[in-house]
Amino acid sequence: MFALYGRPVADAPQDAPLPLGFHFDVMCPWAYQASKWIRTVRETVPLAIDWRFFSLEEINREEGKKHPWEREWSYGWGMLRVAAMLRRTSMDDCDRFYEAAGRALHEEARKPHRPEVAEEICADLGLDPGVVRAAMEDPTTHDEVKADHDAVVGHGGFGVPTLVFPGDRHVYGPVVAPAPVGQDALDLWDLTLAYAKVPHLWELKTPKSGEDLAHIAGVFQPYFDARDWESREKPAP
Repeated sequence: MFALYGRPVADAPQDAPLPLGFHFDVMCPWAYQASKWIRTVRETVPLAIDWRFFSLEEINREEGKKHPWEREWSYGWGMLRVAAMLRRTSMDDCDRFYEAAGRALHEEARKPHRPEVAEEICADLGLDPGVVRAAMEDPTTHDEVKADHDAVVGHGGFGVPTLVFPGDRHVYGPVVAPAPVGQDALDLWDLTLAYAKVPHLWELKTPKSGEDLAHIAGVFQPYFDARDWESREKPAP
């Protein structure tokens, strides 16, 4: 057995990786920074990350607009459909595609939300670039993305990153930019575990000053340069 939140988990080998759901949208700069952080943590802490989907396009959709699954290709939803196709055979390939597509958008100011760029990214990873077209032509990829999205929304989810711990404890965050590294990354992991342990704890939040907002804008500048959409966000509940 190993201890989770200070409690033993039965039938788990002592060195078993901790299962962790991670809901993401490639479009989201906050989720991307958190994904960099959790990969750093994974280098030290045994984690089995289950990459799961969430759609900012759907959660922020204006009444009367098409749902993303009603389009042949929709920016964030399209990239998630590619990730879903890859996840069917390899969680690692899903992970690698998200890492590369996220880096392209949020650090390199490229446009992985365009199918031809997504194909280039797959080719660079040694994956068949035809997976992009295959995902577009397979309507069941809509179903997989929507199932993950609906599942987290059903737990009150409203954005990403959202982490899902054993026991079905959902935690929104961490919201951090840039992603911490080294001991700072591990300290944030310990803090996140401690947060997840406390029942009926809903939020800890740091107010953002003007200087903080300028810092965030600097970190997110490649994303601002590459996006082909106007970001809209409904108020969090």
